[in-house]
Amino acid sequence: MARKLLTLLALLGAALFPVGLSATGPAQAAPFKVLGFYHGTHDLAHISFVKEANPWLTQAGQQNGFTYEATTDWNRLTTLTPAQAQVVVFLDDLPTGTQRAGFQRYMEAGGAWFGFHVSAFTQNANEWSWYHNTFLGKGNFVNNTWGPTTATLKVETRTHPSTVRLPEKFTSSVSEWYSWSRDLRTNPDIQVLASVDPSSFPLGTDPNQQWRSGYYPIMWTNKNFKMIYANFGHNAMDYPNNRPLSSTFSSPTQNNFLIDSLLWLGTGGTPQPGWKTIANSGNGKCVDARAAGLDNGTVVQQYSCNSTTAQNFRAVATSDGYSRIEYRNNPAKVLDVSDVSTSDGAGIHLWDYVGGTNQQWRVTTGADGYSTLTARHSGKCLSAAASSTDGVQLIQATCTGSAAQSFRLG
Repeated sequence: MARKLLTLLALLGAALFPVGLSATGPAQAAPFKVLGFYHGTHDLAHISFVKEANPWLTQAGQQNGFTYEATTDWNRLTTLTPAQAQVVVFLDDLPTGTQRAGFQRYMEAGGAWFGFHVSAFTQNANEWSWYHNTFLGKGNFVNNTWGPTTATLKVETRTHPSTVRLPEKFTSSVSEWYSWSRDLRTNPDIQVLASVDPSSFPLGTDPNQQWRSGYYPIMWTNKNFKMIYANFGHNAMDYPNNRPLSSTFSSPTQNNFLIDSLLWLGTGGTPQPGWKTIANSGNGKCVDARAAGLDNGTVVQQYSCNSTTAQNFRAVATSDGYSRIEYRNNPAKVLDVSDVSTSDGAGIHLWDYVGGTNQQWRVTTGADGYSTLTARHSGKCLSAAASSTDGVQLIQATCTGSAAQSFRLG
């Protein structure tokens, strides 16, 4: 029974470790078609985004089991059906005229949609009220940040299939950020997936176009449709020389969100958490179960990275931003602080997961790609030894931000 419950939780859980482009691999994703619409003729920043988005999405499809086609013929929306394309993507614009009615029919017939950045822009939402007020729920564009910058995003819904591999907070790629006239938090049909974390303020480099406080949703879904909107897709540009200064696909964590969103939209599936190594920044050693042990009490140590399953772990969400860290050779075992101790120096070992707070960790990933793991019961950080000696047991210790408490998860 415990093993069945663990499997169910894993399906619903969140893997917090940032990884590369592929989410589950083509063998695990049912084939489906993604059709991307774009113009590529307005604003050099949007054109730059389109030029990198189309090949990126083509490669993503090859690695994750879907096909991608890009088109500038928006009139295809007038007769498009979900059988012809399971997912529609708007890269840099939105439909006009009879294309609008066609898109609404497509969505109401069970189609799926992912929209980037300017696909939500309008200063006259009532001109197409179904799309701007009902479907997206956000009303009119109000203002934007400038110049384009990264933002620290807070993940608000970590059980949605699109967010299962996101940490509690992550650094986005560079973009220009929009605000809206309607408060999405008050709309019962809207589920906000991520918003700007207050640590990002002031957001924007121009003092006259900065956000200094407030609530700004960045990714969300409408519960009545298979859809996701993400307010990124505007690269920083050297406009006089038409030279991109950033890439929308420079954030591996954000890329995970894109892949998982498309997999959910195309198949309804939830990506499984991936097994990862945990390498210490200070000494380069990997988190390791001593002698590949399978039993309660097996010491969790530092050891030279060797690509064995004794060094494979995955994070599965529990609650309130915490996760259990499962062990690949026996997923019923997790990283556990010995004797539920709150003291510095308490050792880490493997133990059956029973829901203890000493078995749950908050994984916080910084802009440099390294993460800290903070124990729920004590507020102390997973720590490696300063030396590079193999076999030294990992401990918890007061969080200091040192390299001994910084880990690369990948």
